[in-house]
Amino acid sequence: MADSAFDCIVIGSGPGGYVTAIRAAQLGMAAAVIEREEVVGGRCLNNACIPAKAVLRSADVLSEIDHAQDFGITVPERSVDFPAVAARRSKVIETLTGGVAGLFKKHKVKVTHGAAALTADGKVAVNDEQLEAPTIVLATGSVALPIPGTEFGERVLDTAGAWLLGALPESIAVVGAGASGTEIASAYARLGSRVLLFDALDRVLPTEDADISRIAARGFKQQQIETHTGTLVTNVKPSANDVSFAHGDQEETVAYLAIAAGRGPDIEGLGLKEAGIELDEQGLIAVDGAQKTSRDGVYAIGDLVHGPALAHKASDEGIIAVEDAAGMETHGLAYEDIPRATFCQPNVGSFGLTEEQAKAAGHDVVVGKVPYGAVGAGTVYGDRNGMIKLVGETKYGELLGGHIVGTRAVELVAELVTARALEGGFAEVARIVHGHPTLSEAVMEAARATDGWLIHG
Repeated sequence: MADSAFDCIVIGSGPGGYVTAIRAAQLGMAAAVIEREEVVGGRCLNNACIPAKAVLRSADVLSEIDHAQDFGITVPERSVDFPAVAARRSKVIETLTGGVAGLFKKHKVKVTHGAAALTADGKVAVNDEQLEAPTIVLATGSVALPIPGTEFGERVLDTAGAWLLGALPESIAVVGAGASGTEIASAYARLGSRVLLFDALDRVLPTEDADISRIAARGFKQQQIETHTGTLVTNVKPSANDVSFAHGDQEETVAYLAIAAGRGPDIEGLGLKEAGIELDEQGLIAVDGAQKTSRDGVYAIGDLVHGPALAHKASDEGIIAVEDAAGMETHGLAYEDIPRATFCQPNVGSFGLTEEQAKAAGHDVVVGKVPYGAVGAGTVYGDRNGMIKLVGETKYGELLGGHIVGTRAVELVAELVTARALEGGFAEVARIVHGHPTLSEAVMEAARATDGWLIHG
């Protein structure tokens, strides 16, 4: 086979793209990846998810030190060496992007660096060369969007800019109190920055269950995050050393303003119009349940298409796409059942419908709520304030949603997603024996509460 011809070409090497290419290779396809940047891994590994969690992990360690006296440990004169935090962040990125490169080599996936575009005749143009394949998967992800009246620059940052700072900012304002914004706020507040957090809606984490949002907000207050909900940020004026802005009738000046209020599909220059690929009413690429676009042989995944903008969602969509191309039977994703993970402190992990959404959908709703303090591990680990909330329906005992806020919530939610995927309900989770003393016992107790027979509470 000539170098310019493949069985599968993937444009983009983020978590969606690289998983797609590896799965294609496993299925016997000659696979190629085209990546615009000089390193593989996409924005998630290089600029977003991974550097974010690396910095957040440093903040988590600092939080443990700051509360060490509660456990009989004294840490005198603790300090934050932010250049060392940044160095570890870079090392984590290097390790993981190197791992992706190694996987490409192992599976004989050819990597080409350059900007790719589809052509009218169904090929892929890159670096003055045209590549062709019967299967093409678009996995270019998304780009940050500024708020009205602003543009990104040295003092007005997108989320990537916020996570890749080389020095700890004295102060930072964050616009957008969703998952990305609360992670930025929680990390820098605990590391020692003055943090202001804004959202136009009436609560933090507005897409989460309202009970979860309330507990998270209390945690942010304890971190001295200055939270302003139902508030617009206007009149942003960056200068060489800081940035000023208004909110309501107040004015503020901070070292940086980070915007985490929205993203759009990265489709500019991709040649969609030339290739005859249709967009939906939201400006995303229109696909079916197998990720097929309107152009035969071309698939699209991740932030380019409808559904939650999550790395793990993109990865699974890529697997569906190439398995469909290989003639395998596939099933479209149930987006409401995909877990959501927010690594602020306290952690938030959730899936499915909130209580409000379940009621609006017409379900006969039953709810079970248990604080972490109801089980021994909550006291042992020093987090009695966390909570697990299950949303079910009464007729069949179906688990409609699970919502967790507190220590290790992002890990604990996986059990509920698994139960749902295996067609188990809250009654089944209530009967599963859990280890003692563990935080997972609170999941069991929340299921028992939903089923009407809570033991510890």
